Amino acid sequence: MKILAFNSSPKMDKGNTALILNPFLEGAREAGGEVEVFCTKTLNINPCQGEFNCWLKTPGKCFQEDDMQMLHPKLREADVWVFASPLYVWGVSGPMKNLMDRIIPLIEPSIELRYGHCTHPIRTDVKTRSIVLVSSCGFWEMDNFHPLLVQMEMLCKVIGFHFAGALLRPHAHVLAPMLQAGMPVGDVLQATKQAGRQLVENGTVSAETLKMVSRDLMSREVFLQVANAQFEEAMEALEVA
Repeated sequence: MKILAFNSSPKMDKGNTALILNPFLEGAREAGGEVEVFCTKTLNINPCQGEFNCWLKTPGKCFQEDDMQMLHPKLREADVWVFASPLYVWGVSGPMKNLMDRIIPLIEPSIELRYGHCTHPIRTDVKTRSIVLVSSCGFWEMDNFHPLLVQMEMLCKVIGFHFAGALLRPHAHVLAPMLQAGMPVGDVLQATKQAGRQLVENGTVSAETLKMVSRDLMSREVFLQVANAQFEEAMEALEVA
């Protein structure tokens, strides 16, 4: 199984999104998956211009000469796409949205009826059939991810892909300090690793594993105290500097 992953956190491997993404991909590799990862911060991806040359003048090929020219063949050959993004205003980050918009050349312009819904078919040379979402959020509640989940589910519905799972980590910024303090939260990372194994072995991630990835790390009341204390500490550090 070829897995093509994109991390759109500006902090790349040092961010909260990577804290979930990296063990997930490690588990996939251990199960025999072939994994390639890109950070959008290191890529040159322009916004889609909406002129539809990739549908009309040069079918399957965008006119823009940027890193999508390199990524389109990889996107075609991968079995699974992994979109990993911090939650920005209840959606993916800007660079990730640019990347997602630029997959249009992989889709046919014609419209067909599938499961009672008008959709665009994926081009026949695209091997991919599954998408996984990885996302981290600063707020405590899981429902902050709902708009993002709807977007990913609709993307899969339109192009006929299987939504293989969403690894969602609310109040993510407290996970790393808790791990460093030796608190009993290692099971969250173990679950993310297990999710990677399940993806390769079963083609999907179980609901039980996804629930463990997202489990509460503390009560909402304690979270409010901890989060505000972290913010005040950061502000005081700036004043001292």
